[in-house]
Amino acid sequence: MLENELYEPMRCWLEQYLLDKYKGYKIITIDASQERLDRVLAKYDIVIEMANGVDIQIDVLGIARKELEIKLFFIEAKKTKLTLRDLGQLWAYCKLVNPEEAFLLSSAGLGSLNKLINSFRREDMLDFGEGKKIKKMKVGKWDVPKNTVDLHSLVPKI
Repeated sequence: MLENELYEPMRCWLEQYLLDKYKGYKIITIDASQERLDRVLAKYDIVIEMANGVDIQIDVLGIARKELEIKLFFIEAKKTKLTLRDLGQLWAYCKLVNPEEAFLLSSAGLGSLNKLINSFRREDMLDFGEGKKIKKMKVGKWDVPKNTVDLHSLVPKI
């Protein structure tokens, strides 16, 4: 399976997740993997200065919009076991853009991140955000046959 074959099922999952969780918001989900984030957001009249001119490419992007309030959601998809490099990529995007939620999902499982996060209890490596609102990236396995997140593998739980 190619990585880009994961994007559409993950987009569908994210759309349903956001529709369930953000009632009253207009929900948009996009395979944004082929274009820089600032250009994708511009199509929806959203400007995030930190993303302008920066080569950030999110695999699957979610937008929840209610009047002037905009919440962004990221999914980074991998077909290989997850590594610290994968986590670092998403963490950098999160530090720059500060989405509401961010997911790092792999069809092959948590890989070496399982040891770091679960065995060594280093959930702090998932932290992003500022001030009193520290958020956590969510890391988990994508269940290919069921086209959904394996909730048993997800750290932290949702």
